Amino acid sequence: MSNILKLIVCCMIFSCNPINKSMNKKPNVIFILVDDLGWNDLGYTGSNFYESPNIDALSEDSYEFLTAYAASSVCSPTRASIMTGKHPARVNITDWIPGVDPKNRPLLGPTDFHQLPLEETTIAEKLKASGYKTFYSGKWHLGSEGFYPEQNGFDINIGGFEKGSPIGGYYSPWKNPKLTNGPDGEYLTDRLTSESISFIENHDKSEPFVLFLSFYNVHTPIQPNIKHVDYFKNKLKAIKDNKVRTRQEGQAISVMNQVNPDYASMVYAMDKNVGRLIASLKQNNLYDDALIIFTSDNGGLSTQKRIAPTSVFPLRAGKGWLYEGGVRIPQLIKPPNHSQNIKIDEATVSYDLFPTILDYAGLSSDEVIDGKSLMPIFKEGLKLDREDVFWHFPHYHGSLWKPGASIRSGDWKLVQHFESNKLELYNLSEDIGEMNDLSSKYPDKTQDLLDRLLILQKETNANSVSINTNFK
Repeated sequence: MSNILKLIVCCMIFSCNPINKSMNKKPNVIFILVDDLGWNDLGYTGSNFYESPNIDALSEDSYEFLTAYAASSVCSPTRASIMTGKHPARVNITDWIPGVDPKNRPLLGPTDFHQLPLEETTIAEKLKASGYKTFYSGKWHLGSEGFYPEQNGFDINIGGFEKGSPIGGYYSPWKNPKLTNGPDGEYLTDRLTSESISFIENHDKSEPFVLFLSFYNVHTPIQPNIKHVDYFKNKLKAIKDNKVRTRQEGQAISVMNQVNPDYASMVYAMDKNVGRLIASLKQNNLYDDALIIFTSDNGGLSTQKRIAPTSVFPLRAGKGWLYEGGVRIPQLIKPPNHSQNIKIDEATVSYDLFPTILDYAGLSSDEVIDGKSLMPIFKEGLKLDREDVFWHFPHYHGSLWKPGASIRSGDWKLVQHFESNKLELYNLSEDIGEMNDLSSKYPDKTQDLLDRLLILQKETNANSVSINTNFK
């Protein structure tokens, strides 16, 4: 071999090795979870009042899910499913923790767990075992002391404890035992993001990391962001549809339009901090090859006894309910080295994120899980190998939802109400607002979906209600 040929071969070897190493490198994972964010609470999902320029920009680099679902219509069950890849019924966390099970109603709610069992294998534990540094910032709501993020695979926990809302409000002091108070008036969302950015900028670059930024926004208390609320008050004055419109939903009221400037300022403040986080990733050359997930834990708070802070119209009802408004959510996924908007109109659920992350990290799970990896959709355009999605919420809720369950199969959706034994059937392709009950017109389809629902409940060992014999 001539000296020139040897030099060419040598250069090829050395130039290829870094590329191969990069291709085999485990991606950093950034998981952004927003609390109670509604399906159309963002600019890119159709809001004409709220603004989210940074998340809209992220959508341009992401797979945009048009029919993404939360695993539950309330927070703790969905968060358990994200952590484990399992349906909430299988984990036996079916209500927000600790929930409210009244003793003066026709049914008694089942006894479910008030913490994520430590024997469950979490996504953090899987990634940590493979060399990831694991970081958690923000709302946890999966158990009290002894069951915090640091007992579930996270090396660092900032702000995650048992409470589902910021008990001290959004301005310091926060009354959070896992977060030192900042200067008086420091905004909680700013602080959680600053802690996340500090982690990004100071982590050991030789090891991959997973960062969970779990915002308390936009959960109650609805507390205006003082930097931005005046802008939205003035914006509201300039639009025609600026008075609250409502309609009845059982004993509750659903808000039909987005007109709350306080809530708008909270959405905007959250978006500003997503922008800060993305900017840090880009400045540290970590954005392009990262796996970034942006999602919500349940539908927007649009249905209550009183006027709720947001609207998810044309979807029906909201947080706490098993109609579309309670479970359909915004979701974006930016895989490594992806930079275009591609819309996915296939039903996906929170527990799909667990195996998706594992796939991108080159890992697998020996656990029985309910999630399906979304990687085949991204890389090969394949459909998920799953016929049905179901929800199980056998509890009374402050939104005035009564115990029930539901299932989606193709375009069809069945809603089952346990207290009244009523079944409702909807065709979502024609009736996304679930206004036209077709159960009497299609009794065979109604029975088919009920049979499918019962099978799935049995497969996941779903808990159940009981008759309250003391109810009068």
